[in-house]
Amino acid sequence: MMNNKIDFVIPWVDSKDEDWQRERLKYAPEDMSDDRNIRYRDFENLQYWFRGVEKFAPWVNKIHFITWGHLPSWLNVHHPKLNIVKHEDYIPNEYLPTFSSHVIEINIHRIKDLAEQFVYFNDDIFITRPVKERDFFIDGYPRDIAALDIAIKKDDIHGSAVSNGIYIINKYFNKSKSIKSNFFKWINPINGKYLIKTLLLTPWNYFTGFQTTHLANAYLKTTFEEVWDREEEKLSFTCTNKFRDKRDLMQYLFKYWQLASGNFKPIGKIGEYFNLGEKSDQAIQAIKNQKYKLICINDSEVIDDFEGLKKSIIDSFNNIFPDKSSFEL
Repeated sequence: MMNNKIDFVIPWVDSKDEDWQRERLKYAPEDMSDDRNIRYRDFENLQYWFRGVEKFAPWVNKIHFITWGHLPSWLNVHHPKLNIVKHEDYIPNEYLPTFSSHVIEINIHRIKDLAEQFVYFNDDIFITRPVKERDFFIDGYPRDIAALDIAIKKDDIHGSAVSNGIYIINKYFNKSKSIKSNFFKWINPINGKYLIKTLLLTPWNYFTGFQTTHLANAYLKTTFEEVWDREEEKLSFTCTNKFRDKRDLMQYLFKYWQLASGNFKPIGKIGEYFNLGEKSDQAIQAIKNQKYKLICINDSEVIDDFEGLKKSIIDSFNNIFPDKSSFEL
């Protein structure tokens, strides 16, 4: 078994930073851009992400913390496992400034000293139970759920960043050959309920979509390099958009590429996604009860009492992580 180092990567933005606000206002979003407030507002719970990593994933090699330039006041920037990465440190200058998570994500492979094996987290995805290296990588292969889903029609272009990525996958991969070549990765009981959908979608002669769990994703840096080599024009176009745009590509393209190429090892679902507009109470209980290894608590436009919900979430995290981590001052 290979013993390669595994890094974590997480982006963060301080939407209350007045300098960032002024910079953002200089660039009026185009008609196709996504510049909603929920893309940036802060639940002020990031310290619990670090507490979860220290307590439940102490084996991590390095954490690459991506930021526009601002930093949490409590962050121990001198922690030996922490690498502060500003946008200008890795995103080509011609694409800056950017306020799009897509641009921040698809250039990750350019981060200096990033390990070949890394796990990408959004700042709303937390570790709440012990995780092992094998939950993300085995023998140098990223672990993922290989399951089909319905996301596009065959020629559905510019519908979303997801469908744009699937269009590219169909350009390079034959669905039937991909699945036959990796049959027991796709047709495997470990995929649970998702296996049924895969079987139902098998007759389609193209990839209609891939099951996405909205959790942390395991990637190989070389996957990013390969896809950039093949699709530099389209990826570069995404990078020219200052805000999220439905014509973009996103990190899922690299996830789908690993699945379609068979460059992964199967794993069952190890976490849960909660939309806070619909399942706030369930999310809070899942945190308190430490029901899952990973949990995503996704912001929503239909939250009635944002400040009240924010406090409840912080209280829930504090219940399982009452002590500061070494990443905090």
